[in-house]
Amino acid sequence: MVKILFLCTGNSCRSQMAEGWARALKSDVVEAYSAGIETHGLNPYAVKVMAEAGVNISAQKSKLVPELPTQEFDYVITVCGNARESCPVFPGKTRVVHVGFDDPPRLAESCQTGEEKLACYRRVRDEIRTFIEKLPEILP
Repeated sequence: MVKILFLCTGNSCRSQMAEGWARALKSDVVEAYSAGIETHGLNPYAVKVMAEAGVNISAQKSKLVPELPTQEFDYVITVCGNARESCPVFPGKTRVVHVGFDDPPRLAESCQTGEEKLACYRRVRDEIRTFIEKLPEILP
């Protein structure tokens, strides 16, 4: 079992979706966690678009790395530039890999309707799913 931490700035959207997808699609080979450099709360749009895809992340919560039950990971995957730059040091054999995804809230800033906003979240949700489907084989 490969232990993976998905890390982003606020642990509200991208890392939460990655954790949800990994648990839904790869629980036989990946033990998934997510955390943030800060905590911003669970993004309701992320919860909604994941539910549309059949993955319930509503019970997940925005958390910091020290709040996780373990600090030993095989991989830490940073999903945003800020997390990549601010990534804490992990002990031992942990490998840090950056796989950046666009920030759905930032993409949705210029949207006029709720449906347009949801489309931004859906695009990133689907990009994250495509990445998760290739785990753990594509990791170095």
